[in-house]
This record gives sequence, structure tokens and C-alpha cells, in this order.
Amino acid sequence: MADPDQLAATVAAGYGFEGPALELGRLLVDADTLTEVPVRIPIAMLNRHGLVAGATGTGKTKTLQLLAEQLSAAGVPVFAADVKGDLSGMASPGEESPKVVERAASVGQQWSPAAYPVELLAIGGIGTGVPLRVTVSAFGPILLAKVLDLNDTQESSLGLVFHYADQAGLPLLDLADLRAVVAHLLSDEGRAELKTLGGLSTATAGVILRELVALEAQGAGAFFGEPELDTVDLLRTTEDGRGVVSLVELAELQDRPAMFSTFLLWLLADLFHDLPEVGDIDRPKLVFFFDEAHLLFRDASKAFLEQVAQTVRLIRSKGVGVVFVTQSPTDVPDEVLAQLGSRIQHQLRAHTPNDAKALKATVSTYPHSGYDDLGRVITGLGIGEAVVTVMDERGAPTPVAWTRLRAPQSLMAPSDPAAQAALVAASPLREKYGTAVDRDSARERLAARLEEGARKAAEERAAEARAAGAEPVEPEPRRRKPARKPAGRRAPQREPDLVRDVVESKVFRDVMRTAAREIARGVFRTGRR
Repeated sequence: MADPDQLAATVAAGYGFEGPALELGRLLVDADTLTEVPVRIPIAMLNRHGLVAGATGTGKTKTLQLLAEQLSAAGVPVFAADVKGDLSGMASPGEESPKVVERAASVGQQWSPAAYPVELLAIGGIGTGVPLRVTVSAFGPILLAKVLDLNDTQESSLGLVFHYADQAGLPLLDLADLRAVVAHLLSDEGRAELKTLGGLSTATAGVILRELVALEAQGAGAFFGEPELDTVDLLRTTEDGRGVVSLVELAELQDRPAMFSTFLLWLLADLFHDLPEVGDIDRPKLVFFFDEAHLLFRDASKAFLEQVAQTVRLIRSKGVGVVFVTQSPTDVPDEVLAQLGSRIQHQLRAHTPNDAKALKATVSTYPHSGYDDLGRVITGLGIGEAVVTVMDERGAPTPVAWTRLRAPQSLMAPSDPAAQAALVAASPLREKYGTAVDRDSARERLAARLEEGARKAAEERAAEARAAGAEPVEPEPRRRKPARKPAGRRAPQREPDLVRDVVESKVFRDVMRTAAREIARGVFRTGRR
């Protein structure tokens, strides 16, 4: 049993920050002893990243909501993935209840219902929100390989396809463009170019093509294209100085975890690319909540993990904080976990040997604790309670604090569908991103190339036909056409120059052009109807 007075004094000293901070709650010495010692996170330290972990149903989403509310009130824009749809309630004031009032009073919170400025977004327009899109070229081969579940060899081969498209001047905007390029490399016309790539076999290209078709069959085609999201639109504040909370609805994409988790990583990488270096600042320019993070790292390739670790390590200097939200700290690779300065650990369960192993690994990563058995504390946490340690203003870890968390002030449930629809209709981003654009890209250019090839082939065949014919002869004298054809007789054969007349006719050229177009459609749709 920890000494209550000594523990309270240690935690009070560790969390007595001078600058602005987010209020998490109050210190618990044990399950029955709640102190008046506040537990907080310095806003300036949130760009040193963080982790919110815990088993299903322990309150991770409510903790995310609590943090997002206070960040918005402090003028910091927030981006979060709304996996279950619950976070849309931030746009509506919370509902007072005896339970909420009791919780707030116990932690010294002056609770009142409040709504926050929310922007609803939807990947490819799948769900309620302003459509978010990205071009295939910007997404890149490494992230796309993760979505397609390619192995290392196939991933490197996909990179060669992207390289070929860049060199050949074939813009990759949507999945149809990428399918067109791969199909071209597998065609008779493209096989010679395929050999020049080196290391890209026909069989591997065929696998990539099949996976692309399957991905598009899942509806992912709506996600890739233009207009592409400008990530600066995630850094907005309102006229009264509050940060805009951008929520990406993922409720309808839960069966495609690789898609939405990899999309979130692309957003992070794009922010790193676009934002200037700012170093250490008083408050982050954006805090990025990466929900269901375990889906991102599952079966990830070495190249993918290296890209994640590098992005997380370097984006701090751009003023962006990243908070991973997942079930267990062991879901996050060591090279990423080592960079997370703040930890909010909800209850972990240890019902299996693997659970017990994960719990032991989790406890070993905490600084020295004033609790006799931190593992027992973590497994005994109630809903809305967490074990907390953060970076103080000097960059040192604070003492471990068993914390009863505050209650969010916005609605802790999805907003009314009508209210969500009205929010999307009034969005300033709707005009910019609401309508898809299909400009000239790889698919159209390859189709035009194929049509041009068919036209030249038709001209060559016509020239050969003319060359094979007899020398021109003087036309025969015009004969009077008989009034009637004798019954049963066949019409006389036309002269050989009929071939030339037909080939050179406008009708024939139109027919050949149509045929070439249909061939192109057949190739580039790859059997889809």
C-alpha cells in the first residue's frame, strides 16, 4: 500500500506546471481514496506525442473527446478518426445527468454543456461528411502496398510501376490510372517496356493488377482522385479563436481497416511534407489522434514501419503532435513507442498468458511508481480511470498517477443525423472538395495511344492493300443497267479497286476508331462489367 501523503506530495510537485495545461482529473491513491491533487498535461508538450491505451469499453474514446475539447478551447486545431461515430457528438452540447454531475463534482470540475466547432469529413465521400480524396501518385507505392497487402517483393515491384509512370509522363490520379498502366505493361505493346524496368515479372504485375481490381470492388476507388485534400485546411481556427475539430467518419469503413489506417498515415506524412519547421513552440499547430492504431501496424512491412517511425520522429519539429489510441501499448512498435512522451493507460485485462505477458511489458515501460504493484492497479482500473505519466515542461517524465478523469462537456454520443447533414451542408470545404474531378491522366493517355496505334495499323493495312492491287486501268464504258435481274442469278463480283474505296472511306475510318476505343475499354477495365 502506497503512503497516501507521500504519493500525493510527489504527484502534486510533478504536475505543478506553470504554463497552460489540459486538465485530466484528480489523483487516486487507491480505489476508494480520491485526493484534490490535479493531474494535467502541458499543452506545449503535446507535440512530443502520446498514447491512450486500454481494453475495449474502458473509456479511451471519452478520453480522446476530453482532450480534443480542451485543445479546441485553447485554440489548437484537432484531427481525429471517428471510428465508431461517437465523436460527432462534439458538435452538440452534452446532456446533464446525475452521473455526469457526480463525476464532475468529485474531480472539482465546473461542468456545463458545450458544443465545439466540428468539421465532418468522409474518405471518398463514404459516409456523412465532406469527401476526402488523394491521388494515387501522392499516396505512393509503400502506403498502397500496405493497403493491397503485398509482400516485400511485390511492394518493390509496385514501386517500379510508379517509377515507369513518372518517366513515361503518365499521371496516376485514381485506381483506374494505375490499373491502366499495369495492364499496359502486361499487353503485347507494353511487354518490351516491362523488360526495361528490371525485376518486375509478368506474374508479379498480374498479382498487383488483381489486387487493384479487388480493392476497387470494395469501393476504394472513390477515395483516390481529385480534388486532393490540402492538409492546410486541417489547421483552421474559428473567429473566436477556437481550434476546428476535423473528424473523419470511419464507421462504414470498419471492414477495411488497412484502408483507413493507411489513409491516416498519409495525412500525417503530407502534413510533414507541407508544413515549415517551427521547432519547439508554446502550443502545437495541430494535434492528430490516431485511433485504432493497432490496425496500422498489423502485418506491416519493414519499409512501412520505418516510414511511420521516421514521420513520427520528425513531425514534432513541424509543430504537430500525434496521439496513438489503441488497445495495448504492445500494439505499437518499439521504435514508435519510444517517441511517445505522454501516456494515459486505461484498464488492461490479463485473462490469458499473452495478456499477462503484455501487462508485464507495459508495466516495465513506466518510470518508477509510488504504487506497490502497478500491474494490479492497471488491471483494477474502473471505467473513466487511467494511469497517467506525461512529459513535464523540462521534458522529464512525471510521476505515475492513478487518475479519475473528467467528463467531456459535449454530447457523449453521435449527433443527430439531421444535425450532421446540416453541418456538412454549411461547411466551407464543401465547395472545394464536394465534386470529383476527372482530368486527363494515365488512363486517357494510354487509351489515346492505343487508338492512335490502331489508326496507324489501319493505314498500313490500307497501304498494303493498295500495293497488292493491279495497276489502275482505264474505266470501262458505262453500261446501261438492266431493268430486271434474271431470277436465280448471283450478282457479278465487284472489281478489285472496291477494297481501296472502302478503306479510304470515312465510314471505314469511323468503324476502326470505334473498334480501337472498345479494345481500349476492354483492356483497361480488365474484365469488369
